[in-house]
Amino acid sequence: MNKYELVVVLNGSLEDDEKSATMERISNYITRFGGNVVNVDDWGKKKLAYEIQKMSEAFYTIITFEAPVTAPAEIERRVRIMEQVIRFLIVKQEA
Repeated sequence: MNKYELVVVLNGSLEDDEKSATMERISNYITRFGGNVVNVDDWGKKKLAYEIQKMSEAFYTIITFEAPVTAPAEIERRVRIMEQVIRFLIVKQEA
């Protein structure tokens, strides 16, 4: 299994329960495709470097997880269509 980092930028106007439900769905996707979440680092609400979809603030979260090689593509397919997610990036960590 490889180690990955998933950076998720969520809509800044989300309520706490919507934000936690979205992060729970993303964690479920990771476990569904054979991975396990190692760490979730919630950075909170930050100012964006530039406006995205007329928003100037968003919630940042970094999820560190271990998963098989095929999992990131499947996770990416599902996260891409989530309305609450305005940007995301999955990066493989070096050993």
